[in-house]
Amino acid sequence: MRTRMLVLSCLVAIAASAGNYVVSSPNGKVKVTVNTDAEVKWSVDYNGQQVLLPSAINIRMVQGKKTIGLGTVGKVARHSVNSSFKNPFYKRLAIKDEYSQLMLYTTQKFTIEVRAYNDGAAYRLISKEKKPALVTNETAEFCFADDYPAFIPYVNDNRNGERYCYSFESYYDEVPLSKMYADSLAISPFAVCLPGGMKAIVMDAGVENYPGMFLKKGSNHSLKAEFAPYPLAQKVGGYDRLNLIPTKRADYIAKLNGEQSLPWRAVVITERDADILNCDMAQRLAPACRIADVSWIKPGKVAWDWWNNCNITGVDFKSGMNTNTYLYYIDFAARNQIEYIIIDEGWSGKESLMEDLSPEIDLPRLIAYGREKGVGIILWSSWRNLIGSNPLGGTSVMETVMKHYADMGIKGFKVDFFDRDDQQVIASAYQMAACAAKYHLYLDYHGLKPFGIQRAYPNIFNFEGVKGLENSKWEPRVGDGPLHNQPRYDVTAPYLRMLAGPMDYTPGAMTNALKDSFFGNNDHPMSQGTRVHQMAMYTTFEAPLQMLADSPTKYMQNQECTDFIAQIPTAFDETVALDGQLGEYTVIARRKGTTWYVAAMTDWTARDLTIDMSFLGAGQFSADIFADGINADKEATDYKHSQQAVTDKDRLNIHLSSGGGWTAIIKTK
Repeated sequence: MRTRMLVLSCLVAIAASAGNYVVSSPNGKVKVTVNTDAEVKWSVDYNGQQVLLPSAINIRMVQGKKTIGLGTVGKVARHSVNSSFKNPFYKRLAIKDEYSQLMLYTTQKFTIEVRAYNDGAAYRLISKEKKPALVTNETAEFCFADDYPAFIPYVNDNRNGERYCYSFESYYDEVPLSKMYADSLAISPFAVCLPGGMKAIVMDAGVENYPGMFLKKGSNHSLKAEFAPYPLAQKVGGYDRLNLIPTKRADYIAKLNGEQSLPWRAVVITERDADILNCDMAQRLAPACRIADVSWIKPGKVAWDWWNNCNITGVDFKSGMNTNTYLYYIDFAARNQIEYIIIDEGWSGKESLMEDLSPEIDLPRLIAYGREKGVGIILWSSWRNLIGSNPLGGTSVMETVMKHYADMGIKGFKVDFFDRDDQQVIASAYQMAACAAKYHLYLDYHGLKPFGIQRAYPNIFNFEGVKGLENSKWEPRVGDGPLHNQPRYDVTAPYLRMLAGPMDYTPGAMTNALKDSFFGNNDHPMSQGTRVHQMAMYTTFEAPLQMLADSPTKYMQNQECTDFIAQIPTAFDETVALDGQLGEYTVIARRKGTTWYVAAMTDWTARDLTIDMSFLGAGQFSADIFADGINADKEATDYKHSQQAVTDKDRLNIHLSSGGGWTAIIKTK
């Protein structure tokens, strides 16, 4: 996984005076200019078109009474890099990392590292200051030339009203930049729609020992970064007292204990929306893998209890959070080659993972039965309980808990209610990942969006930070339909939220509804859109630990659909983005071994699309296809299952019903 080839060429170190420094991408389309005349600013062009106007870069640190700024540029070095690395837990096995690099060395012991990729640009600041310092502010601007339309994921539903305490789950407001609320924060990735169908997507990446980046409205169609200040005091609070809520924050955003690379500030640029689905920017800018032996890490699918409220039928016991129910889940998983089950909130006490365990759940018996059946068990935990309510209090509680449950045979933890990404939480996430890796445990982070750690620690399978299927449980009706357009979100998140990394959307609803018949129901939930819309998510959405959210009973009642879902891998050797429009539809193909998995999804607009099968390569293939049924526009569960011979010369005409989908598994004959 760590093996990589690095070609370094054209290294030049020159004395530089104030002025412009330019670096262009390997294909010559992306040009980044760094101007240092009065203050440091970067600008980005693509094929001669302005993407970013000159945008400020700066930092302010203090050491006691000494203030440190970015300083002036002294020397400059240029590099061309053509390398690659492997990641067996991603949408492709081999990731190409080719870019042109500009290194600007300042008089205040900072390096500004700038990269120009064929599909975007990025920079980061590297502090060479060896003594501890406090970062009081970092300036990162993204200035656009006009009042372009944008997809804005606002921060809302703050925990206890704390400005920076949020679950990172946002629908998208689609408005011009000028209409962005000045008093609100947004999260990234954040899309700006440029002329000619181009997109510019602002994001951060490679975050470590530093807070994540929020975005707010700046002047003249610009975005400005804002960072959560360092927490000085906190209390238990939030939803059901599951969070740690900062009650006092410092006048600085980060503590640096010596030399450190700060996170990347990046903009992804595409001419074709579909190419966003295939972008590797987050992987390229992430820290390299830190687990020497990854052979124990096994991605897969998981049967989940919470969304379906343990609603199983046809049994002679009361269903719920009890041993018999989870024995049933294990049997279901084993029969369908599903690798894991999750036991969600309620198996342990409110304040501890080691005390007040539910007497209704015989965990040793379930672990033993799962081992016999080849099914692993993952446990839910709040973040504060797993760390012992002290983000930087060492690993004593965390290590005790992880060792105990690893020794028992538990496979990992779904860690919930982080709901912050200040420096403490980011540091804790790394600390937790390292501890889990030590005991061969998997992690699924909720209340966080991915920020690069998933490459460093691939035992972190998933991140939530997404308006997933759970939202259907409480979705209100307004007028003649649901308040939120979930199918549109479903074909927006793959371009934006998923650009940062895997997302725990938790698909797989077997009760499906159109707008006129959908309503939120916590105990008997349903999804917006068709059955095949849900099935297509298993290929479209990236998640090394992919959930089956509905009840095992319902999956068995719909065994034909379940058999199909169960075959789809959760990590792939190759991905090809076939077609798509942000917020409208997606068409994607992924390969594992010699088998291809293809899926298309649409919003509430019915569509007729054509899929060019040339990605298959030479040979004869058989496609196992699920498509929206002829009556799916009236009954969302209607589908058609068929087999079809295909070759790379074919162009398949497919129909997507309103809120619909199409999906196929294609094997060589």
